[in-house]
Amino acid sequence: MTTIEPTVEAQPFQAEVSELLNLMVHSVYSETDIFLRELISNASDACDKLRYEAIANPALIGDGELPKIRIIPDKNANTLTITDTGIGMDRQELIDNLGTIARSGTKSFVSRLKEAKDGIGLIGQFGVGFYSAFMVAERIVVTSRRAGSEEAWTWSSAGGSGFEIALADNDAQTPRRGTNIVLHLKKDAAKYLEAYEIERIVRAYSDNIQFPIELVDDQGEAKQINSASALWQRPKSELKPDDYKEAYKSIAGAFDEPAMTLHYRAEGRYSYAVLLFAPSTKPFDLFDPARKGKVKLYVRRVFITDDADLLPAYLRFIRGVIDSEDLPLNLSREMLQNNPQLVQIRKAVTGRIVSELETLADKQPEEFAKVWEAFGSIIKEGIYEDFERREKLLALSRFTTTAGEKRTLKQYVADLKPNQTEIYFLAGDSIERLKSNPKLESATARGIEVLLLTDPVDAFWTSARLDFDGKPLKSLSQGDIDFSLIPLLDDSKKDEGKPAADEVNIIAAIKLHLGDRVADVRASQRLTASASCLVAGSHGPDRELERLLAQQSRGVGTKPILEINLRHPLVAAIPQAGDNAADLSFLLLEQAQILDGELPEDPAAFASRLNRLVMGGLSKG
Repeated sequence: MTTIEPTVEAQPFQAEVSELLNLMVHSVYSETDIFLRELISNASDACDKLRYEAIANPALIGDGELPKIRIIPDKNANTLTITDTGIGMDRQELIDNLGTIARSGTKSFVSRLKEAKDGIGLIGQFGVGFYSAFMVAERIVVTSRRAGSEEAWTWSSAGGSGFEIALADNDAQTPRRGTNIVLHLKKDAAKYLEAYEIERIVRAYSDNIQFPIELVDDQGEAKQINSASALWQRPKSELKPDDYKEAYKSIAGAFDEPAMTLHYRAEGRYSYAVLLFAPSTKPFDLFDPARKGKVKLYVRRVFITDDADLLPAYLRFIRGVIDSEDLPLNLSREMLQNNPQLVQIRKAVTGRIVSELETLADKQPEEFAKVWEAFGSIIKEGIYEDFERREKLLALSRFTTTAGEKRTLKQYVADLKPNQTEIYFLAGDSIERLKSNPKLESATARGIEVLLLTDPVDAFWTSARLDFDGKPLKSLSQGDIDFSLIPLLDDSKKDEGKPAADEVNIIAAIKLHLGDRVADVRASQRLTASASCLVAGSHGPDRELERLLAQQSRGVGTKPILEINLRHPLVAAIPQAGDNAADLSFLLLEQAQILDGELPEDPAAFASRLNRLVMGGLSKG
């Protein structure tokens, strides 16, 4: 019988991992403490997965040992070991989890890490927590055995270009289940072998981890150093503000402080505990195309999933836990999608969050301002998607308008001008460009407040034909506008409404020259100083929505309407312009495009026309 020695297999890191490790090893960070929190969080996830898989397969916990986490400092060997009795990893999982980074956002993380003076605030936001250990370790050895497997595997790396993996010996140091991570510390990281330092970090970051975290002393005695209690199950009267802050950082993996905390217990037909937080800064994955939420679902303190869609997409910035007493533990993905209890929980919790945001806006406007600044563009998605709460979300919304910043629709309606029956808005890509848009001119002359909307989502929710307090929202870029019943601020200009030129002949001439470049040409009631502007018809998308759809090649190609100011000298000159009439007509169209932030269809032709007109004017001069 021949004994085959286990072979050591060397593999390279994924390119992004190599770059990431190089940055971490050769950079200086102000708070290297975070590595321990990241490794404990990973260990907690492994224990959660074991508890969940053991529901269907109790044999995975064959020895009856409950999931736990241990920290073992060894000053003689200069090593710090973090062990867990969780689900463990097999050979391929070690390669996949520690040799590659599959999560989105990694390139962004590496880019921002290069630019940051202190990149510690980024760690934990991009799924690179394990690699933070290389800030304090010159070499890491990971030995893991997946629950139910006879084989254990060892992964090791010094943070260079690759790692080694081999079949582990079945000795006393090899876990019967779970993972051992041995950090061979750098000389300047010796403080992490001190018991008081380890306890300080655990209390600060990991006290609410649901599994015992034990610290082993020099004599091999272990003591638990975290509370390991489900904070969301405890009465609010027992908790202090700092408890919530620490819970938020632990549950959400965040580094900021929550702008809003929601903690309550629902009793009745369904019983569940809720602990939710609104961050004060944007998470990195806020604009992930999947629009997935990050609220964790527990059933009787057993972690089930963070992919249960417990909240609508427009509340995906909310972080926290919902712990049900009634749901079955063996929830499958299909049951998650169709479970009537989850539907009711989702509806009730969504309503409670919106109500809490209303209370925050009323009683703590400064804190609500933080939420709106970070997540207002996300909340506005709900105006389009959540018909049931549309009125409340509109009331919560804050707008920059021609009258000021952080204005509400309630304030807008209270300041309506005499005979004004609509709420006017203008959508575009920047406040500065909107403020100089000629479509504002007639409204400004009458002191009419206009909402200036610059978030891409604004073009979509405003297309829903909404109203607030009985006043419909109306775009200044779409359809007909009639301000004739609203008095001018300066009565001396009231006679300026009379056209200074022959409307029929001018419009006919412009139509003749522009042909099918526009859907129509008509006299404008929007303009007082500018010569022309482009608007959309009463039906179909607004100008801004049309522009956004066209950028993604999804536009229907609707021709715009050219509105002209008959009192403008450039417009009035067209009937007598002779050979220049065509150039003047195209100039009206192309300058309107430029004012809307678009390029003329043929920039070279535009430049030639402009040069001809300028040179003609110079020669006459």
